[in-house]
Amino acid sequence: MPGWTSDELATIGQADELELASQRRDGSLRSPVTMWVVRDGDDLYVRSMHGRSGAWFRGTRTRHQGHIRAAGVAKDVTFVVDTDPDLNDRIDAAYRSKYRRHGANIVGGVVNPESRESTIKLVPR
Repeated sequence: MPGWTSDELATIGQADELELASQRRDGSLRSPVTMWVVRDGDDLYVRSMHGRSGAWFRGTRTRHQGHIRAAGVAKDVTFVVDTDPDLNDRIDAAYRSKYRRHGANIVGGVVNPESRESTIKLVPR
């Protein structure tokens, strides 16, 4: 499985927002959803503000594949749910650092126990 290039990691990791479209059962893409994205080492992560009950999160569970676009980079990806507590502490810190200008109340939408359960690693295909 191919990994992210250094340029892709840097570009997407620095982007304010990412568009994510998950695949339906028939292989077509759902309408893209705009969300925040953070980087941890050589990996990229997103979370649902509504945890596992969020509509777009549930859509990622259908085929575990989709398409993302951020800052001019477009990529087909696999969605891997990762709820490792140590990883989630780092992801929390990354969200707080990257998006702190929005304030703690807004960042709290993706830094809470319910959202941590919906942490998705974006793996390029």
